[in-house]
Amino acid sequence: MSVIAELSVPGEDFGLGQFLDVVSGIAIELESMVPMGETAIPFFWVHNSHRDTFTANLTDQDVVNEISEIDTLENKTLYALEWNGETDQLFQAIQQQGAQVLSATGTPREWEFELRFPSHESLSDFQRYCNQAQISLNVARIYNPTRPDSGPWFGLTPIQRETLLLAIERGYYEIPRQCTTLELAEELGVSDQAITERLRRAIVTLVSNTVQFSTTETPEM
Repeated sequence: MSVIAELSVPGEDFGLGQFLDVVSGIAIELESMVPMGETAIPFFWVHNSHRDTFTANLTDQDVVNEISEIDTLENKTLYALEWNGETDQLFQAIQQQGAQVLSATGTPREWEFELRFPSHESLSDFQRYCNQAQISLNVARIYNPTRPDSGPWFGLTPIQRETLLLAIERGYYEIPRQCTTLELAEELGVSDQAITERLRRAIVTLVSNTVQFSTTETPEM
């Protein structure tokens, strides 16, 4: 039975995060990891105002083979990174346990992850690996997405729920769109980048706790 862990690691304990260092306080969003042989290609969203710094930093890294611009959406750009993943112990642990990266956001100081593991045993093995590799894990939450125990809002935090409801009320998901993330940010008193991340995490959480329910296991009542 799969299990989801929400955890964070210090920036210095995450090899990939170290050379993704951009302007202090600016977050990078890890969109997905696509398996390619023995490694995986990470896809990153970067705010357009910092894209030049981001690509310049990567160019100077020996473990980076190539960085490609994939797409642009509103005020951020999606990049694909070909790199030598063997140097990153955290990603080695994630791959060895067959875990799926549901979301990841980081700054030079800290990275926050939402990881889906095939079982509690694989999560325990992951924690044991990180402990032996001296990777500091701060586990905030562990839950099973196939059970109706994720809370009254399908696992959404109050902030995620508030942001998602406001986006719907203001017509953010209408066609044509009736408001922007900047307008939502101004109403909630945060940055538009924070709004984008809240909405993304909310959608991932909803999908994980609803449409991704197991078809072979019966939830405990």
